[in-house]
Amino acid sequence: MSDDPKKTGLDRKLIALDEPHEVRSWTESLGVTADELREAVKAVGNSAEAVRAYLKKK
Repeated sequence: MSDDPKKTGLDRKLIALDEPHEVRSWTESLGVTADELREAVKAVGNSAEAVRAYLKKK
């Protein structure tokens, strides 16, 4: 079953590490490894905006 198109906006604001396709998409988008993405989410939460800010500081 495909993702609910009504949730598209929310999906791009939050990072779901338990979804392999999202991990792949976010690592490609942010130019980081899966481990770096997990570290960032652990440090600042799953907000895409917060993760971007965290990765820029590193």
